[in-house]
Amino acid sequence: MAVSVGQKAPDFILHDSDKNQVTLSEQKGKTVLLLFFPLAFTSVCTRELCAIRDDISRYNNAAATVFGISVDAFATLKKFKEDQGYNFTLLSDFNKEASTAYGCLYDTFAGWMKGVSKRAAFIIDKEGVVQYAEILESAGDMPDFEAINARLEQLNG
Repeated sequence: MAVSVGQKAPDFILHDSDKNQVTLSEQKGKTVLLLFFPLAFTSVCTRELCAIRDDISRYNNAAATVFGISVDAFATLKKFKEDQGYNFTLLSDFNKEASTAYGCLYDTFAGWMKGVSKRAAFIIDKEGVVQYAEILESAGDMPDFEAINARLEQLNG
């Protein structure tokens, strides 16, 4: 079942591209932007995350911590982050626990892969409550960055 606005954000423990453990509940007191994406090194995912990288000052100014999350292994995410120069944390949901908890996991992707994250965006406020939720069925679609940025500005204002 998908996570919705007003709901307490499901906690998770994931590992970043350097094998460091990251827990959502430890982010309490910060605004968090979670961006689930299907697969590293694919064209739309690269374009999405590069847009965040290139506009990171907007998220820094909104005091938002950005996490990109996929089911890729941490080593894949490390290479992806290095190759693209991402200036935010990528988290491995290899066991698909966070993607399942947030309701953004494909049963099948590209006709044969099972358990790939859907492209999705969630804003979680300083109290751990979901303030924005967008889950895209088509992996070719991009999150509504205008709506995301507007909501971050409201939370920051």
